[in-house]
Amino acid sequence: MICYFSGTGNSAYAAQRIGRLTGMEVLDLFERIRDQDYSPLQASQPWVIVTPTYAWRIPRIVSEWLEKTPLTGNSKIYFVMTCGGSIGNAGAYLEKLCERKKMDYQGCFPIVMPENYIAMFSTPTPEEAEKQLAAAYPVIEQAAQSIKKGECFPELPRTMKDKLNSGIVNDLFYPMFVHAKKFTATEACVSCGQCVQECPLKNIKLEAGHPVWGSDCTHCMACISRCPMEAIEYGKHTQGLPRYTCPESR
Repeated sequence: MICYFSGTGNSAYAAQRIGRLTGMEVLDLFERIRDQDYSPLQASQPWVIVTPTYAWRIPRIVSEWLEKTPLTGNSKIYFVMTCGGSIGNAGAYLEKLCERKKMDYQGCFPIVMPENYIAMFSTPTPEEAEKQLAAAYPVIEQAAQSIKKGECFPELPRTMKDKLNSGIVNDLFYPMFVHAKKFTATEACVSCGQCVQECPLKNIKLEAGHPVWGSDCTHCMACISRCPMEAIEYGKHTQGLPRYTCPESR
């Protein structure tokens, strides 16, 4: 079974592609994470977790869901991580997670996709994104073929920089940067409530017709990227930047 979490659609795109290429069932984890649903799942085929990369590791909300949710049936588990450039030393932490769950770790596979972390970086134009997605397809196909054949993903080299990024930098990144303090809604907001529905942590509510963010944010960028009016900004950085969502997003 392929289980995926996706804020702006990159991981959804990769998961759906892998599902079509392997014939495996695909499950969107959005509702389960949103509802804190940790009820057991069962699959006869290997597990494939498709997730974005947050500061060179899988998102903590995905890690928490995996820690708490029994995955029964097949004990093999693959990880596919969409990223803007590198997944660092994420595999080392996934190996430890699998040891705790008594599951057979089959490796971690990076797929470079269009940049979607609009809070810090520039997002691509539609034309740039189309080219990047086309370049990602053969890489997705390679991952799918390994899964279909039952082969482990190739082991990735791990440099000292990778270890620092996935270790110390990740530890500092969350408390220093992962918060909702800079999110604001402009006068373009039409009170549609789309941002409320898109938040996987139920961290947004409408007050007097405008969104208000709480303290429980994971920086998935779903609210700002999926706002139909582009009425949400993250400080001054996002002003004028194109919003990015993958064409085959949830």
